[in-house]
Amino acid sequence: MKKETIYRLFSRIPVLDTPRLILRAMRVTDAPDMFDYARRPDVTTYLLWTPHEDIGHTREYLTYIGQRYRTGDFFDWAIEDRESGHMIGTCGFTSFNYEADSGEIGYVLNPDFQGRGLCTEAVLRVIRFGFEDLQLHRLEARFMQGNDKSCRLMERVGMHFEGWSRDAMKVRGVYRTIGTCSILAREYGQREE
Repeated sequence: MKKETIYRLFSRIPVLDTPRLILRAMRVTDAPDMFDYARRPDVTTYLLWTPHEDIGHTREYLTYIGQRYRTGDFFDWAIEDRESGHMIGTCGFTSFNYEADSGEIGYVLNPDFQGRGLCTEAVLRVIRFGFEDLQLHRLEARFMQGNDKSCRLMERVGMHFEGWSRDAMKVRGVYRTIGTCSILAREYGQREE
């Protein structure tokens, strides 16, 4: 996999569809929807970022993301709920290892929309894109110890728990133990339809 190919593809991030969701580029007009969940401390407990202090911060962030889309070096989609038309979270690739043909997936969902399988649906669509469109060999996702919901989601989408990396990440001044789950292209190809 070539970096240039990924950057070219994501400079016009493709729209991905599922039965209940549209995965699309984030827009500044999504600020009220994003701020609705990004301001909540319970959402950011297991994330690398802190709650957004005000909607102005959210608008600035989305403006910055728009710039990164134009250069092709941002690989995350807005999750739009088809029924309501609201942006309810994000899902996509946090990074790629170009030499190893692998990528890391990340996601966040507004708690008001949890418990319906929507995040699972989004992650499955991103996995499909990674293996079928990008021809990746491996996809992984990482989570902080204690975030059991995230680990269960990873297992639901066919990932396998690989283990813990003790105190592998310093988040807001605290060392966190990180779990890793992964799925390989051959495992994706063997899954039950």
